[in-house]
Amino acid sequence: QVQLVESGGGVVQAGGSLRLSCAAPGHTFSNYAMGWFRQAPGSEREFVAAINWSGRNTHYADSVKGRFTISRTNAKNTGYQQMNTLKPEDTAAYYCATTREWLVTTTDRYEYWGQGTQVTVSS
Repeated sequence: QVQLVESGGGVVQAGGSLRLSCAAPGHTFSNYAMGWFRQAPGSEREFVAAINWSGRNTHYADSVKGRFTISRTNAKNTGYQQMNTLKPEDTAAYYCATTREWLVTTTDRYEYWGQGTQVTVSS
């Protein structure tokens, strides 16, 4: 059973930054594209960003474009999301997930998921 593990969440003031990590021990990580999703209370889980298996191609939701950067280090079986200029509306639980497909932005197209890490942005 593949288990992804997110870390790096926390509480930050508006305008601040956080860097999320997604570790994938025991996963053939380099064969999969990776995505980040988020879910605020009472809302559906929404797509944030995706990166292809090699790291050469990325895609972002309009709401985070220019502020968030997705990346990966296949040698470490780890993915990242650098989040800058955070806003209160970025407050959510953030999940990483992997898929054999490119480019997909819906949750049903992702095969493996982490448990999530909470990001809270105060105003």
